[in-house]
Amino acid sequence: MDLKDIKAIIDLMKKNSISEFELERQDFKVRLKRGNLGGPVVYEDAAAMPQMVAAPAPAAALAVPASSQPTPASTDAEIKSPMIGTLYRSPSPEAAPYVDVGSEVGPDTVVCIIEAMKVMNEIKAETRGIITAVLAENSKPVEFGQPLFKIRPL
Repeated sequence: MDLKDIKAIIDLMKKNSISEFELERQDFKVRLKRGNLGGPVVYEDAAAMPQMVAAPAPAAALAVPASSQPTPASTDAEIKSPMIGTLYRSPSPEAAPYVDVGSEVGPDTVVCIIEAMKVMNEIKAETRGIITAVLAENSKPVEFGQPLFKIRPL
């Protein structure tokens, strides 16, 4: 199976709202799964698939009168890599980065691209906030779950 075939399958998945596709032939297996980020996630070897870990549910807030609540310290959250691949901070080498420290982002704001098996996957902030740190280097490999950016929620 070559890249053209994979792209054709991805197009069919998008057109038909298919979220998962798997094909196995003798010593070859390909599994495509469209994640929450809208872009496809491509795995060619079952052993290379990252194990997805569910995020813990937020703790329930205690009912404390507003007058006795301390001012909460602002803690930065992390935007983590949803896959293994090569991180690109801009859409092309000559373009400006999608975001920098101080950039205000929304849930649908693209913060970077991760290339996995020649498929470019847009990574979105998934929350509203301000970027406070860039933790991953442009054009370098990233791992599943690796922090890419720090974001101060708004």
